[in-house]
Parts: sequence; structure tokens; C-alpha cells
Amino acid sequence: MSEECADTIRECLDRSGFVIVDGLLTRREADAGQGLIDQTVNDPKRHMSQFASETDNRYRRRNFCSLPSTPESLRFVSTLCRRLEPVISEYCGRSRPLLEITTLTSHQGSSHQYIHRDPDCVLSMLVAVDDIAPEQGGTLFVPGTHKYGGANIRMDGRAFEFMELYRIACNFRILAYNLKALLRMRRCGHPNLEPGEFRDRVFSRQQDDHQPNLLRFVTGKTYQFRVGMLGPRNLWKLFRYRKLLSESFRMVRTAPRKGSVILFRSDLMHAGGDNRSERPRNLLSLSIGRDVVNPDQWDLSYSPDPTLRANPQTYGDLLKEMDSPVPVGSAREANR
Repeated sequence: MSEECADTIRECLDRSGFVIVDGLLTRREADAGQGLIDQTVNDPKRHMSQFASETDNRYRRRNFCSLPSTPESLRFVSTLCRRLEPVISEYCGRSRPLLEITTLTSHQGSSHQYIHRDPDCVLSMLVAVDDIAPEQGGTLFVPGTHKYGGANIRMDGRAFEFMELYRIACNFRILAYNLKALLRMRRCGHPNLEPGEFRDRVFSRQQDDHQPNLLRFVTGKTYQFRVGMLGPRNLWKLFRYRKLLSESFRMVRTAPRKGSVILFRSDLMHAGGDNRSERPRNLLSLSIGRDVVNPDQWDLSYSPDPTLRANPQTYGDLLKEMDSPVPVGSAREANR
């Protein structure tokens, strides 16, 4: 990667909070990543993610699970980190921990996640091991909503307040969208709802912050979006500043090509879309600490495999020379 290219990627990441690096992996290398996902998803003893989409996991709408830190998966991650070292090293010291490696597989009928932030001080990466079409549920981002130093002084010192109002407005629409999609599935039978699935997604008492769960929404037990966020004060602000919000913020849905990598800051507002196609959406993800990460916060949004907990890895470990999982071709020069 040329220094000019690395500068462009860093500039975009600083400005927008995320960047798509196209052609970082060859198609053969991306196929190796797909193999790691398949191996994990097909393992009945796989470690399921606990931080989001638990209900979708239970009904096989998603396969969000942690990759074991085998030599193969660590070599794959090492290839990514070494190829992106001029960018990642700008944000992550070599002593910073690898928080998780996960599969993000989404199937038809999955829910649309609420717009949310992950815990601060983390740099995350989404690896497209196949071409992703918009209808497969490409990740959405709200550019410029990351919490960099001095971000809040924008908009007369109310930037974070307006960001939160925008998030509330988006999540209200997502709640209605998910409910409408579930009712359509129930009425048309395509895709089929499993026994008990409609109840668990709409009326369950079980924790899940990304379902249209009306019971938990009304009782205020859904962290990402709950009825208390729609009080008279916020409703008035949403009406009063509706034009400002629509002009200041926008959602961008990504559709990365095979071999592309999305780098994003964990504090950027984002959401995983619902898969409306019959083709699974497969992404491999990993997250590296940008600063000291409190273990309590770590467990709120990250689910490291037990093998990674037993054998912790740092960013510096991943930069060590390791054999690649497949012969490394000359990947194209990374482009924004």
C-alpha cells in the first residue's frame, strides 16, 4: 500500500468514521475467509455471540458466532492487519488487544438492527468474503457521527444531542419496518416463521436489543430503543428540528465487493440490515482496541471465543510474520 493511498484511507476514516478499502484481498484469499466461516458455522459446538441478535441466532436467521483462534484464523487476520498496517497503526498501539473474530452471516427473514454505537475506543473491520448486494443486508453507517475530539462543538455545541435525536427517529422507523416485515411473513408464509418465532420476536421477555419486541419496548427494557425515548420533550424536538436533522445526517448502506474490507470506528452510528434475499450474507469481522477497554464494556458488545480468552492476542502479535492461509497473490492497490 502506497503512503498516498494510506493517507487517503486515514483521511476518510477520520472524516466519516468508516472507509471501504476495495480489493484488499484476492478472490482466493476471500475464499479462504469463507472457508473459515463455513467451518465455524457448521460446528455444533460453536460459540454463539451474546451481545446482539440472540433471537435471530436461535431461529437461524443469523449466525453471529465467534471464530476460534486457530492458527488458520490468526493467519488470516494477520494477513489483513499486515496489509493495512499503515492505517491501523495510526489508531492502535501494538499492545492493544484483539477483542474478537466473528462470523456475521445473515439469512432471509433476519431483523433489521437498530442504529447503535459499539463501546468506544475500538477499531473494527468487516471483510466481504463474497459480493454483497444491498438486499442482502449490507451494513448501514451514519457518516460523521463518531466521537472524535471536539466533535460536540459542532452545531453550536449540540452535535451529540442532534445525533441522538436522529438515531431515535431512525429507530422508530426501523421498529415499524420490522413489525411490518414480521406480519407479512406471518400472513404470506414466506419465509416461513418457525413455531414460537413470532411471539419471541415481538412479545418475549428475553433480552434482545435488536428485535421489534413490543413488550420490552413498552416496559423500557430494550437498551437501544424504548418508549421512554419518545417522551413529549424528544417528540417536540424531533418535530422542531426535523429539517436540520435530515440535512445534517444521512444513512449510507454499504454493498462491498468480494475481497473488500470496511474499516470503521466503534463509536460510529451503524446497524446491520435485514436480509431480503434468498442468498446468505457472509461477512467476517474483527475488532482491535484503540485504547484501554474496560472488560465490563468489552462483554457488552464483543463475544470472544473461549480459545481467544485462553490465548489472548495483541495487534503486535498479529503483525508478526506468519504464513498466509493461502498463497498470497499481489492484491490490487487499495482504493477508497
